[in-house]
Parts: sequence; C-alpha cells; structure tokens
Amino acid sequence: MELRQLEYFQMASRLKNITRAAQRLRVSQPNITVAIKKLETELDVQLFDRSQKQLTLTPEGKVFLKRIEIALRNIDDAILEVNDYKQLQKGTIKIGIPPMMGAYLFPKVFSGFRHLHPNLDVLLYEEGSLTIREKLESDELDFGIILVPPLTPNLNVLKMSRNQLMVCVAQNSPLARKINIKPADIAASDLIMMKEGSYLREVVQSKLTALKISPRTVLESGQIVTIKGLVAHKVGIAFLLDFICAHSTDIKAIPFYEPIFVDIGLAWKKEKYVSKAAQAFIDFCKQPL
Repeated sequence: MELRQLEYFQMASRLKNITRAAQRLRVSQPNITVAIKKLETELDVQLFDRSQKQLTLTPEGKVFLKRIEIALRNIDDAILEVNDYKQLQKGTIKIGIPPMMGAYLFPKVFSGFRHLHPNLDVLLYEEGSLTIREKLESDELDFGIILVPPLTPNLNVLKMSRNQLMVCVAQNSPLARKINIKPADIAASDLIMMKEGSYLREVVQSKLTALKISPRTVLESGQIVTIKGLVAHKVGIAFLLDFICAHSTDIKAIPFYEPIFVDIGLAWKKEKYVSKAAQAFIDFCKQPL
C-alpha cells in the first residue's frame, strides 16, 4: 500500500468522479483507476460501487475513507511541523549547567540565543558537571555547559572560555591583604566546598591532595549565593571561578600561588543526531562569551 494510492482514493471519493480526480491531481485517468484497483486487491474489498453513473463508496469504502483521511491529515501535519523545525520555527533544547555558572553565565547565553531564535524552547537543568556528563551520555540532555575535564571520550566539546579558579575570602579577613594564597593559608582555614557531583570539587580536592594539605571542610553547598554569603560572613573560604566574585563588594577573590585554570565548554554526545535547533545553539556558542 502506497501513500499515492491513498491520495488517489481520497480525491476520487471526494469528487465522486475518476476523471475529475485525475484532472485535480494532474495525472492520467488510468493511473488513478489502476491505483484504486490495486488498493482494492490489497484490501480484498470493493471500495466503490461501480454499478451507478456516479462513483459511490461501498460501506467498506466509507469506513476506509474515514480512517485514511485522519491518517493523511496527520501526515500533512507532520510534514508541516518538520518544515517548521527545519526553518527554526519550532524546537526544544535541553541544557544542563552547573549551579556555579547558572546565575552568572547562562543568562547572557540564553538572552543572546533567544534574541536570535525566539521560537525555540530552551529547558534548563541545574546539575553538577559530573552529573551532566552522565545525563548527556544517557541522552537525557542535549547539551551541557560544563567545566571541561582533560578527557571526554564520549563527548564532543566546544571550548567557550578559560577561567581562573580563585580563593574567595571575606573583605575584612586577614587573608584579603595577600597578593596570592599559599598552601599554608589554605591548611589553616575552614573550607566551604561544592557538593558531590561537581567537577570543580574534584579539581580542588585533587589539588589539595597533591599538596598534602587537609583543611577542615565546614560546609558543603550546591548554591553559589549560599557559599558567597558564608564566605562574606567569615564562616570559611571557598574556591570559586573568577567571574563569580568579580564584582562582589563583601568578598575578595585572590589567586592561588600556582594559578589554577579550567575550561568552560559546550558538550554534547558523540554520534548523536544534531537537530537544526541544536546546530543553531552550537553555532551561537562558537561566538566569544
């Protein structure tokens, strides 16, 4: 059974005349006659009562027409919707972003992309970088804006920026007078850490382990506003990305004595189909932040 056969049958049923159906569809009359006969053979029923002058549907033909009109309408709708997606009139993108970047980086990305593509829906999920990588690989997300690890065998990565990890202290802390922070300063301080599932936490923990220092972790949080508030009130110090504390009045960001840099990038699963909407987002993220 072919789509063309159904279209010929539908038009002949509507016009109740094969000749007029052929003219409307711009095909020869024998083409429609042969297609309808093949359809009747496949179904093993007679669709038209040919004993009368006017082409008339049999009861079976009426039932079949009702069903195929719904099917053909759905096909037409599907074609229109696919064309909308092709022309970026529709589309949904699911993006994971760590809390540390959600409030500071994503609004700029989102507003710029939304300005270019107002018809595309962007769904945001806040997770740690490690969790985002897992969800990308399990197809739960289309993209992740993450802190890029050294190896990403299952992911494509588009690097967007390089940022420095800073030691953030209260403005009225004795450490605030320092030009850089030494390991001894960290060892003597209380530390506020990101929660498990954060790649940034892994970076910090790896650095502390390599330096053989074990400061006391007094609190863990996945909320940047909470961490900054705790630092400002001298509860402890925290490692945060440079742009997070850049304009804070109650927190000072000081570089570690050996600068720690991390890359922020757009990640998506390798060999995954990239829709028009997804490609538009990739192209947008190639622009400098």
